[in-house]
Amino acid sequence: MIRPNSFLLLLFAVLGSGIPLRADPPVHRISWTNNVLTLDWPGLPGGPVPIWYLEAFLRPGAHDRVWGDSVMPHRTTLKEASADGRRLEFLTRVDPGVEVRHTVECVEDGLAIDFAITRNGEGPSDLQWFQPACIRVGAFTGRSQTNFTGRAFVFTTNGLTTLDATGRTLAARYLGGQVFPMPGVPEADANPRPIARMRPVNGLIGCISSDDRWILATASDRTHELFEGVYVCLHSDPAVGGLGPGETKRVRQRIYVVPNDPEALLRRYRRDFPEGR
Repeated sequence: MIRPNSFLLLLFAVLGSGIPLRADPPVHRISWTNNVLTLDWPGLPGGPVPIWYLEAFLRPGAHDRVWGDSVMPHRTTLKEASADGRRLEFLTRVDPGVEVRHTVECVEDGLAIDFAITRNGEGPSDLQWFQPACIRVGAFTGRSQTNFTGRAFVFTTNGLTTLDATGRTLAARYLGGQVFPMPGVPEADANPRPIARMRPVNGLIGCISSDDRWILATASDRTHELFEGVYVCLHSDPAVGGLGPGETKRVRQRIYVVPNDPEALLRRYRRDFPEGR
C-alpha cells in the first residue's frame, strides 16, 4: 500500500523525470442541423467534417435519366440526441410510403450508422438505392475538386488505387465526378455521372489527410456503388432493391477515422462486413 505522502513523492518524481502521464484520448462528437451531420474529431486536419445526411433516395434506371425523375422526395427529422453528443436518432419519410428509422453513433474508430427501411403503403416500393452520407473531404485532404482524387482511393484488382488512376471517363448525362458500380450492379441503375472503367472489389472508399497521418473512409454492407462527387465528396451508397408491402430491410454503414494504415483499414472492414463483396 502506498501512503498519501509516498504517493505525492512518487508523482513528483514522475513529473520531474519527464515521463509523460497517460491521458485519455480525445472524444469525438456529432451534431446535425439543416441536413448536415458534423463530425467533430479533435486534432483532425481541416477541422470538423461536414456530411450531407441524408442526401437522396433513388428509383431504378437512374443513369440515363434526369436526376429529378429518379429521386424520391424525403424529409428527415431528428428524434433524439444524447446529452454527450455521441448518438443521434432519426426518422425519415420517403414518398410514397417508405419509413426509415436510423441511428448514428460514435464508436472508437469513427461512426456506426444503422438503418431500418420499411414499406408502409399498399403494393411494392421501387426504392432501389440511396445516398445516405455525402462526406465533404476538401479540408481533410487539403485539396480541391481538381486534385483531391490523388489522395482518394478505392480497392481494385490492383489493390489500393487512387481515383485518378481508375480509368476515368467523361461520357454521362451529367459531367463531373466518377461512379464505381459494384460487380453485378447494372450500369443503367448507377448514378448519372461518368462511370470509371475499373470496378471496385469491395465497398470501401476513402482518402488520406493532408498531413498523411489519417484515413477517412466509408463502407456499407449492401453497397450499390462507390461515388466521387462534385462537392469534393465521397460516398458509399447502399442498395435497397425494392420493398414489398410491410417489408423491412436493414442496412449498416460505417464511417472510419483511423491512422494511415490501409491494411489495418481492410482488416476493420472485413471484421465489420464479413459478408461484403
